[in-house]
Amino acid sequence: MNKLLAIVFPGQASQRVGMLKTMAAHYSLVEETFSEVSEVLGYDIWKLVQYGPFTELNKTYRAQPAILTASVAVWRIWKQQGGCMPKLMAGHSLGEYSALVCAGGMDLCSGVRLVMIRGMLMQEVVPHGRGAMSVIIGLHDDVVFEFCKAAQQDQIVSLAGFNAPGHVVISGHKEAVDRVNLFCKNAGAKHIFSLPISVPAHCALMKPMAKKFRKELEKITIYTPSIPVLNSTDVCIEQEPRAIRRALIRQLYTPVRWREVMQYCIHRKIKKFLEMGPGKILTGLIRSTVNNEFSLSVNDPVSLSEAMKINWN
Repeated sequence: MNKLLAIVFPGQASQRVGMLKTMAAHYSLVEETFSEVSEVLGYDIWKLVQYGPFTELNKTYRAQPAILTASVAVWRIWKQQGGCMPKLMAGHSLGEYSALVCAGGMDLCSGVRLVMIRGMLMQEVVPHGRGAMSVIIGLHDDVVFEFCKAAQQDQIVSLAGFNAPGHVVISGHKEAVDRVNLFCKNAGAKHIFSLPISVPAHCALMKPMAKKFRKELEKITIYTPSIPVLNSTDVCIEQEPRAIRRALIRQLYTPVRWREVMQYCIHRKIKKFLEMGPGKILTGLIRSTVNNEFSLSVNDPVSLSEAMKINWN
């Protein structure tokens, strides 16, 4: 274990057609991992990931297994190549499932089934096109919070993620989200953009699915992780399986506290972060939150080689 290192895993919105293509060309573990998952899902997920269409990959119940599988594949290669073990793991929303699988808290097949069902239940409670999520950059949390209250009008919209200073996510009914976006634009927000997500996660609209999802969670075996996993629901490390289940249920309808996750790591002297999985979203957020700490996204042979050469002392 390296006391300076945390490994983190991205959530939904990091998916893209062609992800891990160059990694697969060098390491057979990529396609082997995707093949393992395809048997569980009943379709060729590697084909979907490589050739799309993006409209299909973007569907929540397909995007979530794809991102989880990609993240696990990178972790498996890291271990195969002799990469050092981290002090802890963490994941952004869906990425928490990737962290639990990689830390031995659940097996890959169980994790994939779970996030596929999670995505289906999410879409079931809020039909496609009825909900939305967007990122607001450049305004204080309290300002966006007040805009959410003002924009509700018998609908739901709320803060769904605290990613970095001045970088929040809102979630809810599409019309209400659009109203908040307009308020934020008029207030001088630097950037506002919609997330490529077909459901409004981490808000009260997800509460009706909690009971059904709890039943699905009870069907799988959860183990005490061999590597501590820091959750973003309570910003704490749970080791007991029942506590892990409860946190995963609350995660459905409560905000992602990623900024606090990073602060937790810094307070515990973690100096280096590796993001494993598609994209570089978390690497950017880490650099916006903490100063003078090393962060790198690992998802191709070049970045893997760079990570392997790091002096971890």
